[in-house]
Amino acid sequence: MIERRFCDKCITRSAGDDSRRVEGYALVFNSLSRDLGGVVEQIDPHALVGVLENSDIKCWLNHDASRGALARCRGANVPQAEAGNSLELEVDDIGLRYAFDAPNTALGDELLESLRRGDINQSSFAFTVKEDKWERMEDGMARRTILKFDRLYDVSPVYDPAYLGTSVELDRRGYDELIAREDAEKRAADEARKAELAEYFDELEKLLP
Repeated sequence: MIERRFCDKCITRSAGDDSRRVEGYALVFNSLSRDLGGVVEQIDPHALVGVLENSDIKCWLNHDASRGALARCRGANVPQAEAGNSLELEVDDIGLRYAFDAPNTALGDELLESLRRGDINQSSFAFTVKEDKWERMEDGMARRTILKFDRLYDVSPVYDPAYLGTSVELDRRGYDELIAREDAEKRAADEARKAELAEYFDELEKLLP
C-alpha cells in the first residue's frame, strides 16, 4: 500500500531573482506526526538505509504525475541510474533533504512563483513500508514507528499537505495487530485473576471447619 505523508520542514528557493534552486526536507526523523486518527507516527533514523539505491524517485508538484516531473533521481541499483539524476537526495541527522533546479517549463515557473508568493512552503512524500512497530503510549494514543521503508516513490512540493487532509492513507494492519495483542493480553490477565481467585477460595474452603 502506497502511503503519503506531509513534512512541515519548509521548502524554500534560494535567494536571488534569477535563482531556480529549490530545496527542502521530504521527511524528518524522530518527529511525531499530527494525529492521524488515533495514531501518531515517527520515522526511525535507520529507516532509509539501502532504500534510496533501489528507488526511482520523482519530484512532482502536488503529487500530480500527469503534469510531468520537476526532477528525478534513479537509485544506484536502478537501471540507467547514471542518466538524468536531476534530483539531489541526501540523508542527514534531520531527515531526507532534497534539492533541484526548477526546470525552464511552465511547471517549473509555477512552482517558483508559488514559492515566492508563499502559496507553497511544505513538502509531502509517497512510500511503502517494509517494517514498522506499533505500541501504546501513556496518553492512550497508538504510536507507529517506521523502522524500514520498502521504497520511496516521490517527493512533492504541495499546496495541501497529506496530514491536513480529511483522510490519511495509513496501513493499519499493524494497528489491528496491536489491538488484537492488547485484547489477548487483557483476556489472559482476566483468566489469571479468575484462576487466582478460584485457588484462593479453594484454599479458604479447606480451612473452614
